[in-house]
Amino acid sequence: MDIGKLATEMNRGFIQLLVMVMLDEPMYGYDIVKTLGERNFSIDENTLYPLLRRLEEREILSSEWRVEENKPRKYYFVSETGRQVRKELLRIWNEQEQLLKSFVGEE
Repeated sequence: MDIGKLATEMNRGFIQLLVMVMLDEPMYGYDIVKTLGERNFSIDENTLYPLLRRLEEREILSSEWRVEENKPRKYYFVSETGRQVRKELLRIWNEQEQLLKSFVGEE
């Protein structure tokens, strides 16, 4: 059995929610990767940037360009729509967590 494939599928939705939670304060891509790495969660930039673009296309994230230290960087942050979506997804996450715990506790 390929656990890696199942883990990838499971992580897909989790990473979207994680990014929505992280981006109350604007961050640029590399900073997101670094921050997650500091918390022992690894994400490849080739996974992150397409995710950020998809969330922006869905109006869950917004972005703005800033020039710092002569480097233009695109900063992402949660939009108002994204805040509403995040709230609902966190509610669903909590319900799923409680349900899962109710079964795990039976083992």
